[in-house]
Amino acid sequence: MASAFEVAALDELDAVPVAGGAISWRPVRRRFGIEAFGVNVFTAESEGDLVVEDHYERGGPEELYVVLRGHAAFRLGDDDEIDAPAGTLVFVRPGTRRVATALEPGTAVLGAGAKRGEVFKPSGWEWGAVAFAQLDRGNEAEARRVLEEGIARDPDSWAGQYNLACFEARTGRSDEALAALTRAIEGEPERVRQFAAGDEDLAPLRGDPRFEELVGR
Repeated sequence: MASAFEVAALDELDAVPVAGGAISWRPVRRRFGIEAFGVNVFTAESEGDLVVEDHYERGGPEELYVVLRGHAAFRLGDDDEIDAPAGTLVFVRPGTRRVATALEPGTAVLGAGAKRGEVFKPSGWEWGAVAFAQLDRGNEAEARRVLEEGIARDPDSWAGQYNLACFEARTGRSDEALAALTRAIEGEPERVRQFAAGDEDLAPLRGDPRFEELVGR
């Protein structure tokens, strides 16, 4: 029987580089096996580093950010700027652009969210981030296992198929990469083609006529 509770210190959580290594993602939801809502912590090593990636949740979850330590500066929407020392809570509605920068080394921001009125389903992004971190550490077999686990949970996710295409390209399996990229494009044609056109993970495919035809270049 599972324990009624679990406890972990922030710095005990695995630190996974995301956003090109600009942010350390600490996977809280994965650590505790939370299935009711998404929750993660993002940390920045140095002043001026990103601590929340520049993005918006198009039709996505409501999100609450809590500055756990340090000091952050949020930019929301077109030009709203929020000074956010430790203890600040920032609630952001879907469709609103958001990004945050650390004003102190070691700044940590917790983000929690879920879509209103829907059963929570973890994003395939999580498995991709963990898998590529393992691949960068030289653990190809574990990376593939994690990625396949994520795809099995949500086989219709275009993001899962896109991550698989990047993984196969990086590990020298061009045919498999192109097949996964085709499935991703079928799910979200415009976004996937936009991503694929400049994604360095797919660089091994450039020059292949099949890739050029898929991305419309």
